[in-house]
This record gives sequence, C-alpha cells and structure tokens, in this order.
Amino acid sequence: MLSNKILSINHISIHVKDVELSKAFYKNILLLKEKERPAFDFPGAWFEVGENQELHLIGNLTQAVISGSRSNHFAFEVENLKDWENHFNQQKAIFRQAKKRSDGAWQIFIEDPDGYWIELFSIFYE
Repeated sequence: MLSNKILSINHISIHVKDVELSKAFYKNILLLKEKERPAFDFPGAWFEVGENQELHLIGNLTQAVISGSRSNHFAFEVENLKDWENHFNQQKAIFRQAKKRSDGAWQIFIEDPDGYWIELFSIFYE
C-alpha cells in the first residue's frame, strides 16, 4: 500500500534582492546558523532551522514581496519570546510588540530586509 503521509517541511525558499544583506539579517537578528550550500549558478545561502529544517535564500529578487502578519509569512517556534524581544531591542531591530494569540501562545513579528514578515511564537512569555 502506498503511504501518502507528509512527514515534515524540509525547507522554505525565499527570493531576496541582496544575499549579503539578507544573510546578515538571518545570522545576526534571527541567529540562524549558515550551512554549506551546493555551488549553484545563482547566488544564495542556506540556514539551519531547528533540527531538520532549512531556510534557503535565493538571490536576484526582481518582483515585489507580498507579505504580512495576516498574509504570506512564516513562523518559527522559539523557547522564550521575552528573550527574543530583548535581543531585538539590543540589535535595534524594528518589530511588533508581543501579542497573545487566540490559542494562548505569544507572538511577535519582525520584517526582513526584503519585506518578508516572520513570526516568532512561544507559549512562554515571562
């Protein structure tokens, strides 16, 4: 019998205008670890997300990004949202203050250099 169960998300790919600028954001603001990327014939970067997922940046964005907290976005679950708020404040990053979701989790949103909105959420907010 054929199994058609999806097991997980392996990676998310997003187009970016300036790979180096986006790499700095994802390394320094979201603290993702860059990983080795195959030698493709186009610019980009790969980052580890959690244990088995990745974020892939693909260079040469030419179209407008359509993203928002109630539109296209992606979300990362984090251990403690307050720690992230403190980090964003230290980095002088612009983000939306913590808000409680209807399911009880807390969330904040931050925008990357290309206009992608990223949600960070946690059940803990101390």
